[in-house]
Amino acid sequence: MTTTPDFRPTHVVPQDGMPAWEAPDSARPTVSLDALLPVRLDERRGDWGHVVCANGWSAWVDGRLLLAVPREPPAAGQPLARTADPRPLLARVEETLGRYRQTVEELANGHLDGESFHGRTKGMRVGIVVDGEAVWLYEAEHERWVYCDGTRLNTYATPEPPAAGPEPTQVVRDVGPEPTQVVRDVGPEPTQVVRDVGPEPTQVVRDAGPEPTQVVRDAGPEPTQIVEDTSHAPTRLVTGDGDGDGDG
Repeated sequence: MTTTPDFRPTHVVPQDGMPAWEAPDSARPTVSLDALLPVRLDERRGDWGHVVCANGWSAWVDGRLLLAVPREPPAAGQPLARTADPRPLLARVEETLGRYRQTVEELANGHLDGESFHGRTKGMRVGIVVDGEAVWLYEAEHERWVYCDGTRLNTYATPEPPAAGPEPTQVVRDVGPEPTQVVRDVGPEPTQVVRDVGPEPTQVVRDAGPEPTQVVRDAGPEPTQIVEDTSHAPTRLVTGDGDGDGDG
């Protein structure tokens, strides 16, 4: 087997081996990995892990099941460091176990009925297996088993299959959203206020009535003109001397 130059494993395959996939997709299986095979974990995507073998062959596996290879001691002059201290998890296990033991005692002493006992212990999970220096602890917060050799914790197994992680992050400069165009809400066309002038204004026309009565004085019949009756000759006055000439 050809070894890739400068290959430094970060994990080993569990002692029972493990399945592998061509991509982070359970529908694309490939050749399984041998037990305790050293691999280098190059990428994580959710529960999936992309590993590279010493010969350069790569695959996707359930990254939670990989066993971490102990790191080299820090160089002189640098403080000691731990990847995960098992003591806090041991303390939580002891606390949970103590509460469960107390609840069991109350049930046994008749202080709790079955329904109350069920309610008090619902959701309570604790697990620990000790075999010499090795210990397996159940971490209820993340629902997984972790392995500890007394100095550090490593994920050992989880009850769930690997979940699809997000697509690889593409670094895209955040140019922000499209610039906001402020458009004033002009709403409908502005209402034109038209004063209600009503009907055409009434033109006051004075009622002249009929033509004004012309007072015509009643002159009556034409004024009587006194006309001397000249139709007959004027009467001549004749004296009694009988000669009729008037001479005497």
